[in-house]
Amino acid sequence: MRCPFCGNEDTKVIDSRSTDEGNSIRRRRECERCGRRFTTYEKLDEIPYMVIKKDGSREPFDRNKILNGLIKACEKRPVSINVLDDIVKDLEKRLYNNNEKEVPTQLIGEMVMDALKDTDEVAYVRFASVYRQFKDVSTFMDEIKKLMDEKR
Repeated sequence: MRCPFCGNEDTKVIDSRSTDEGNSIRRRRECERCGRRFTTYEKLDEIPYMVIKKDGSREPFDRNKILNGLIKACEKRPVSINVLDDIVKDLEKRLYNNNEKEVPTQLIGEMVMDALKDTDEVAYVRFASVYRQFKDVSTFMDEIKKLMDEKR
């Protein structure tokens, strides 16, 4: 590892720690020449997931889009940001274990709705109304009716 201060390539590792639930390693290093210390992070270089949108276009998976949608759905609801982050982490794990590098938005949306259904029903209905693009009140009521039937 090259020293960011003097450019020397001889550095030594002083301390290593696992971070981000074991998904990366934080290394504290010291330059052999100038003696200055710096931190590096080592993580698995993953191929990004591609999301197949409804119109057939593709874009890289962006966890922040999912998280922002969850935050919007849970606005003024008693759901902590930690719970929402856990939902996104679980979704990422499931996608990673799926071994598919291209995932349709429909699958992601259904996975998010399943998680929200167990977390907060109001947030679930909010998310579903945007995701499924409810056209009128009867469609909205049908979704609520399905939710009520599942609870019984």
